[in-house]
Amino acid sequence: MIFNKEGSTTIITQEKSTIGDFLKKLDEKYTTFANDNVIINLFSLKSLTAKDITEFLMMSKTHKAKNRSFVIVTEQVTYDEVPEEITIVPTLQEAYDLVEMEEIERDLEF
Repeated sequence: MIFNKEGSTTIITQEKSTIGDFLKKLDEKYTTFANDNVIINLFSLKSLTAKDITEFLMMSKTHKAKNRSFVIVTEQVTYDEVPEEITIVPTLQEAYDLVEMEEIERDLEF
């Protein structure tokens, strides 16, 4: 698990673990990025399903309730396959763009 902080956004990249192990580690380290916008980069994982992504539902809801962005990056699952409370995009650039748009919306109090 790799953590990169850029301004108010933390990018968390997972390379070689199961989703269950990854979520467990994220829960353990949550306080380190709880006040940041979060991008979960799962691009390097070869086998992902909609069920795997749905495992992030509770963390996504918790994080968004704090008025922060929570975005998952993968090409293997589309946003149509997961609950609407989970934000999923196919590229890292789209994740950055989405976080920026959500920041603007929050600043304008939408």
